[in-house]
Amino acid sequence: MSVLSALYMHDEAAAFEHVESMLWADGPVCPHCGVIDSAYRLTGVRTKPSKKNPEGKERHGLWKCRDCRGQFTVRKGTIFEESHLPLHLWLQAIHLMVSSKKGISSHQLHRVLGITYKSAWFLTHRIRECMRDGALAGFGNGGGVVEVDETFIGKEPGVKKAKNARGGDHKMKMLTLVDRETKRAKSIVVDDLKKTTLIPIL
Repeated sequence: MSVLSALYMHDEAAAFEHVESMLWADGPVCPHCGVIDSAYRLTGVRTKPSKKNPEGKERHGLWKCRDCRGQFTVRKGTIFEESHLPLHLWLQAIHLMVSSKKGISSHQLHRVLGITYKSAWFLTHRIRECMRDGALAGFGNGGGVVEVDETFIGKEPGVKKAKNARGGDHKMKMLTLVDRETKRAKSIVVDDLKKTTLIPIL
């Protein structure tokens, strides 16, 4: 049976239970005060009603700490935080990205998951950032030479190309560093090519 057929890949409550079992082996951990296994699950809590959802959406995986009385979910402090996308779609996206031998593009992910391209772009970039190995810090050890260059690729989400425009304002900006001695390379997507943005990286 395919992993994508698993219940936690399609059911939101099951997705929360699956992630909780991986991250909270010793019980729920309160992100506010750090207390372990001193929280209880809140059920039946719903979001505020809206035109699209007059009854509101059920808030899955909501916990309340007995010590500090703070509410939280397993999303807090992870790549899932501050995202309105359902957790089961996150799990599908992660599986598709790590199991695809040649990778998967944001466009393909948006078609497969049935979400907007903007959401798929956000997913792929946050997941890739999470998988960084930290090797960037070791570049140029011992005073070695590191070559740096920038380029423009793809199209910046939500930015339209102006008529008769030149340059890459409407494209994504990428900075690449190459360690001349080890031949290792690392590419980073940056917001812009201003000195204030690039110097901290270099």
